[in-house]
Amino acid sequence: RVSHDALLHMAALLSSAAVSRVVAGANTAKPRRPAVSTSMKATLRGSHPMRPASLIKRSRTSLRRVSTTTVRAVATPVKGVEYDPVIAPRPDVAMPSMSDPWTDPKWKDVKWTVYRDVAYDLQLFVDKHPGGNWLMNLSIQRDCTALIESYHLRPEVSAARFKGLPKLADFPLNAVPKSPRPNDSELYNAIRQRVRKELFPNEGKQAHRRGGDFAAATIMGTAVACYAAYAALPGIVTGAFLGLAGAWIGLTIQHCGNHGAMSPHVWVNNALGLTDDLIGGSSLMWRYHHQVSHHIHCNDNALDQDVHTAMPLLRFDARQPKKWFHKFQHLYLFLAFPLMQVAFQIGDITGLITKDCEGAKLHGATFLELATVVIGKFVHFGLLLGPALTHGWAAVGAGVAAFVAVQGMVLACTFAVSHNVAEAKIPQDTGGEAWERDWGVQQLVTSADWGGKIGNFFTGGLNLQVEHHLFPAICFVHYPAISEIVKEEAAKFGVPYSSYRTLPGIFVEFMKFVKDMGTAEQIGNIGIEQVPHVNKKMCPIAAFN
Repeated sequence: RVSHDALLHMAALLSSAAVSRVVAGANTAKPRRPAVSTSMKATLRGSHPMRPASLIKRSRTSLRRVSTTTVRAVATPVKGVEYDPVIAPRPDVAMPSMSDPWTDPKWKDVKWTVYRDVAYDLQLFVDKHPGGNWLMNLSIQRDCTALIESYHLRPEVSAARFKGLPKLADFPLNAVPKSPRPNDSELYNAIRQRVRKELFPNEGKQAHRRGGDFAAATIMGTAVACYAAYAALPGIVTGAFLGLAGAWIGLTIQHCGNHGAMSPHVWVNNALGLTDDLIGGSSLMWRYHHQVSHHIHCNDNALDQDVHTAMPLLRFDARQPKKWFHKFQHLYLFLAFPLMQVAFQIGDITGLITKDCEGAKLHGATFLELATVVIGKFVHFGLLLGPALTHGWAAVGAGVAAFVAVQGMVLACTFAVSHNVAEAKIPQDTGGEAWERDWGVQQLVTSADWGGKIGNFFTGGLNLQVEHHLFPAICFVHYPAISEIVKEEAAKFGVPYSSYRTLPGIFVEFMKFVKDMGTAEQIGNIGIEQVPHVNKKMCPIAAFN
């Protein structure tokens, strides 16, 4: 990431109200990162080697917020200063001025991957991967360390697999942007060890992928019933109910299936994942955008596609340029969200042509995977428009409009809230390079939970976003139990853990954040010197090691 010139003026104590505005800034007078005083380093590190400078705890009794005081050192904004956009080396594009393995004839047709600074040939293993080749293809031609380590409950198993893979000599390792390393996180290791011991003691039987059969049957049954009503009597009401059913699929079984977490059987996960194509999305684009970009780099302004692709219409980060119309974004937000379905169609077709979903290039996508995009569009629009043959275009047009609006609104609102509240958007949490941060801590401080078991059932675990980001390959039915472990371990490590009692409770905070981001002054990049949670094995700052 290109470092912006900065000498940061640090505030000592800020109330949670101040943090909610996420106002931070930098002076661009010197072309180097700011020096960090000994006292500042001590503040950032805390008494525990992994303790951030602040602790945020939120509880919800109803819609009213009850919170402890937030203590966080942030930069003072410099009003009127314009900054260049924060940019970073994409995880699948060669570093500047280095040989390019994506275009080099020696490597461009090789199914290579990089895992912990070693290049491997995946050619013979892709089709043998126990989780299926669709998931393994995500690792092709990029540093796959975070993908592999966050997806395997038993890290020793995946490490053993790599030992048996052929290594690539003379591969230009330094040209491939480094991935974060979950296994280097003390917090993540502590949580994972307890999850293994307390929830899944019978290892090797894939119990962590079981338990979602009833939910899948209920959701698919509901969707079939809603479509039958729509096909028999298309209109606004039946279209709206079909939109709700589509949103339920989008939140749950397609999401969990594409993570390979709905079943121990690959074909079941693939089939459920393809339901994303039925509701108008693309399971292929989802896997690359959601898993390679968003999950690995949550709330990273330059690398998380969910953050930067909303621009310029919506501004969700103070490091992004502020436009005059952003001050109204909390109002026109509800006009933009229903158009999510339209954005899907444009993004999917564009991604198919360019083999790039903006957050990640489709290096490993097979012909069959690419074909699902085209086939999925034909099936989706065939089902949606088919009733016009017997009921006319007026009725179907009204039904389609209701379907698009309701599905888009429900999906957008549910997906957006957990990562776009003040405590999940503190710039220092995603400053520096992605591989310099503690990946486990980043998942906690850039997400917020809400609700409990009921919300978990209706959102496929998206209400327990922290747990989902830590364990994307575990079926969502287990997240409520995992959340208790996460809370306890976060408290031990002094890491912020945010949880709201209800969806309305977090939605109110989401709307406040969106309004604040519409007027917050733009800030520059945040250097690793000010990130309170770092990977002590990879961070170049001696004081953190």
